[in-house]
Amino acid sequence: MNSNQVRVIAFYLPQYHPTAENDQWWGKGFTEWTNVGKARPLFHGHYQPRVPADLGYYDLRVPETRIEQAEMAEKYGVEGFCYWHYWFGNGRQLLQRPFQEVLASGKPDFPFCLSWANHSWEDKQFSKEGTHRVLMEQLYPGEADETAHFNTLLPAFKDHRYICVDGKPVFMVYNPFELPDAKRFIGLWQKLARENGLKGIHFIGQTNNANEVQVLKGMGFDAVNIVRLFDFFKQDYSLLEKVHMKAMRIIFKRGRVVDYARAAKFFTGNEDRETDCYPTIIPNWDHSPRSGRKGHILIHSTPEKFKKHILQTFANVIHKPEDKRIVFLKSWNEWAEGNYMEPDLKFGLSYLEALKEAMTETSNKAMKEVSNEALNEATNEALNEATNEALNETSQK
Repeated sequence: MNSNQVRVIAFYLPQYHPTAENDQWWGKGFTEWTNVGKARPLFHGHYQPRVPADLGYYDLRVPETRIEQAEMAEKYGVEGFCYWHYWFGNGRQLLQRPFQEVLASGKPDFPFCLSWANHSWEDKQFSKEGTHRVLMEQLYPGEADETAHFNTLLPAFKDHRYICVDGKPVFMVYNPFELPDAKRFIGLWQKLARENGLKGIHFIGQTNNANEVQVLKGMGFDAVNIVRLFDFFKQDYSLLEKVHMKAMRIIFKRGRVVDYARAAKFFTGNEDRETDCYPTIIPNWDHSPRSGRKGHILIHSTPEKFKKHILQTFANVIHKPEDKRIVFLKSWNEWAEGNYMEPDLKFGLSYLEALKEAMTETSNKAMKEVSNEALNEATNEALNEATNEALNETSQK
């Protein structure tokens, strides 16, 4: 584990290199940068297009790029990357090349874990027309496929860089309720892990609904990652506002445009204080590069507002056991969702600097509290000792 008081793990999208499937579906050479580069402002003050700065329009087939990303992340307080992992059943994977090369090469020497993005791919994901043609269906063929899935990931689980909790490799499931039998699946992988010399797997189920925490734990998940990206809509909008925004979506095909500060008030919650609940910090969100006017957009995000959100989240986890002070960062490089930490031409390194500052302030505060506790304990011990000595002297007289 790193020396920081909080374990920040950043989601990492590997869609920045051409694949045969994306060539077929979207045209030769398609990557996430295709949508990022085509984005245009939809209203006055809308920050688009977003242009990468220090790392440029990189290609994840280049080892130097992956190393530079890791060095940058580590410098500003990120413990490791959580790579999105795609397993569609029957051994079918997508976008696996960057992680496979990281695993095989041993570089960068930077912690990682995996999150299974278990959902079908449809053309609506990158289509402003909103069609729903299934490109790659998520299947769950059964135990033999689950065993093959585990065996494929076993070399990663055994890698010294793999992020662990309680000595167990972390594995997240994006859509836990889509698993046909989550308890059986988890039980199988726990058995396979022990048979292969591991202590087990630390399973995390992701949800956007804090009310589902206990349900997921009952399904066998060790912990829950809560992503409250749109909680503001459920809690901070009047009925009239909700009706208006729904009408805009249905009639005019327009997404929500919301002030970041208003939304960020609901990015954290009381559940985050529970030992087995891992919250999420969110620098921004703008889905319009992928879905045009239908995309939801947060506006007026700044590094200062993001830092305030980070500090609130860190305060909810700092009291936990050291191993479980986990906060997921959404995300390291989701550029087409306006959801990234990598430097751009407008803000440069400011969001990363905000993270580092929040990490330092949280660590200093925690150390001060520990020092005060130690001082109080020492003072109380000295007072007790002096009192006992005085009582002994009095009794002797």
